Amino acid sequence: MSVFSRYARAFADVVVEKKLDPRVVEDELAVLVGIVESVPVLRTIWENPAVEAQQKHAVLDRIIARVGGSRLLRNFIAVLIDYRRVAALPEIARQFELELNERLGLADAEVTSARELSDSEKRALEARVGEVTGKKVRARYRTDAKVLGGAVVKVGSTIYDGSIRGQLERLKQELSSGSN
Repeated sequence: MSVFSRYARAFADVVVEKKLDPRVVEDELAVLVGIVESVPVLRTIWENPAVEAQQKHAVLDRIIARVGGSRLLRNFIAVLIDYRRVAALPEIARQFELELNERLGLADAEVTSARELSDSEKRALEARVGEVTGKKVRARYRTDAKVLGGAVVKVGSTIYDGSIRGQLERLKQELSSGSN
């Protein structure tokens, strides 16, 4: 098990044990990841052994207060600071999301369609993907005219291509391999 996974698992243990809303915790963590990624000097300060822990925690407390983060998140980030793991925060956050999804039987899906889908189309698509994956689906939607029609659904590393463009590409492959 990687170091990232250990921290992510421990954080997920606490979230599940305390019966917290995973979405809220994921959102708070995403905000902190964004801050750490967009302010490199912050990460440098937090990982610098010459800066006292008390000062590092004071900076963290100000950030948590400003973004309205929970005490749980503050304590988790403080542990990462104390053990100089802040540089790994984006990967730990990703592992945390995967760990929570696994425990809660959730699958995140990225759906790309040529046009905006109606609510009933979204529900039907999520139900179908749920049948295929055996999990409850949380989907994020976006549009891309290149899809032409239908949809492309990505769940983890698996891509389900039900787009017209994908069908045309498969037909092209079949035709070109049949002519040899």
